[in-house]
Amino acid sequence: MAKITPEIESALKSKLDSVTSKPNGVPGLVYVAVNKDGDTVFEHASGKRGLDSKEPMTTDTVFWIASCTKMITSIAAMQLVEQGKLALDDVALVERLAPELRDVKVLQEDASGNLTLVEKERGITLRMLLSHTAGFGYDFLNTKLRKWSEPVGVSALSARKGDILLQPLVNQPGSRWEYGVNLDWAGELVMRASGLKLNDYMQKHIFEPLGVKNISMFPTGDMKRRLAWVHSRASDGTLSTREEGHVYQAPLRINTPEEYESTYHSGGAGCFAVPREYCKIIAVLLNNGRCPKSGAQILKPESVEELVKNQIPEFPDFGRQGILSSKSWISKTSYDIYPQPNKPQGWGFAGFHHIHGTPTGRAPGTVFWSGVANLFWFADRERGLGGLIASQIVPFADLAVVTAAAEIEAGLYAALGSKGPESASVL
Repeated sequence: MAKITPEIESALKSKLDSVTSKPNGVPGLVYVAVNKDGDTVFEHASGKRGLDSKEPMTTDTVFWIASCTKMITSIAAMQLVEQGKLALDDVALVERLAPELRDVKVLQEDASGNLTLVEKERGITLRMLLSHTAGFGYDFLNTKLRKWSEPVGVSALSARKGDILLQPLVNQPGSRWEYGVNLDWAGELVMRASGLKLNDYMQKHIFEPLGVKNISMFPTGDMKRRLAWVHSRASDGTLSTREEGHVYQAPLRINTPEEYESTYHSGGAGCFAVPREYCKIIAVLLNNGRCPKSGAQILKPESVEELVKNQIPEFPDFGRQGILSSKSWISKTSYDIYPQPNKPQGWGFAGFHHIHGTPTGRAPGTVFWSGVANLFWFADRERGLGGLIASQIVPFADLAVVTAAAEIEAGLYAALGSKGPESASVL
């Protein structure tokens, strides 16, 4: 792959700087892009760590990466599938490890708004959990689930174990795609099959072999000192430091081994990371499961193929069902998730699967996903390019961040000479 010229690098940095310098733009951003050799092809930190902070954003700033955690959890699950400790389609194994998934009920709401719990019609598999077809939802994305959860004080982002494990299904297993706590359950299966806490498992079997130092569900004191601030954007576009503090607070308050043991290890949203370190994992996906720097093979090539391929061809319009936000402070209502007009959409274990390419340059087969605080990653295995843009703003789908991500990405593909002729939409 070609290298970007100093002139283009300067232009891309200026583009990010223009976003962070605008009133009510974005307080701070970090963008990192890597190739399949694990080399950083572009990296820039722009703005400040917080709207009310004097500290500059740096490439060592730590972000809550939220649902970007899901890709790491899917790698952990596939490692155990390779070892025979988990299986993708074995209902009995899932129910033996997690009897709660045998007994979980489906939440229904009638025309009068009354909620009832009914029996599920089929068993849940690991494949369903990894592909978001098991039937679980998120209380901030599903109004029916919010009506059930709020009276009993349940929140998917509380870092309390029971808030995940006691949640009912919102759909019959296998009946449709719905984004939810499915990957938290996949992480729970990883813990029970391996005998390790999920953060400990990731450190030992993913991060250490890759030389990753700054990703954790429980940030060290040094990582906490480098945290980016979390912001809220009002409906009129104005920005403010989030009055309630960090969205995901509990892991930041851990001081004792007992607190560590009692706080939930969330496979769906639990990690904090330096963007450059996260991109080391993206490079592994680009390189068929092998770390291009250390040589460590953390997944077999066939497992990577399973991880990124479209797992839900029976639901080609899954994104067009939209998301009706039930908590507007964290997620907006969206009637089409990452639209690709008139074209089928795909979903893998790691995230959204582009069946068709995109105007920015992504090839068919590219996978990408995001975090609710407006972080977006992608891995284009055909063209050997991946990257992450990181911010800390809620609600999700912030136009300023999404636009910056698309513009920088398009510039990178064009500069590296790898932009294809595709014409589908990107973000």
